Amino acid sequence: MNANGHINYIEMPCRNLDVTKNFFTVAFGWNFVGYGPDYVALENAGIDGGFYRSDKTATTANGSALVVLYSTNLEATLEKVQDAGGEIIQSIFSFPGGRRFHFTDPSGNEYAAWSEP
Repeated sequence: MNANGHINYIEMPCRNLDVTKNFFTVAFGWNFVGYGPDYVALENAGIDGGFYRSDKTATTANGSALVVLYSTNLEATLEKVQDAGGEIIQSIFSFPGGRRFHFTDPSGNEYAAWSEP
């Protein structure tokens, strides 16, 4: 159920919808629903959202919010990200409350994955 004032949907840029869909399907098991040649919606990703075709990228260096995914096995997730074509831009590190790493998808958008200690 949608709740007033809660984050409900996230949209992210991507250069190539097919490459982006393949990356997130292989790395995280997400599914997608296409809405024309320039947009796909997420399914099975933990929050509703989608990707729109754009040459822009979302990174913390250019002020974007950081989308952080949860992992029950951080090392296995890192390996899946690499195998799917993602680039690790910050190796696994500890922080108060857990561990995480940062990566970019094939479009250059930055994400992080974290797990509890």
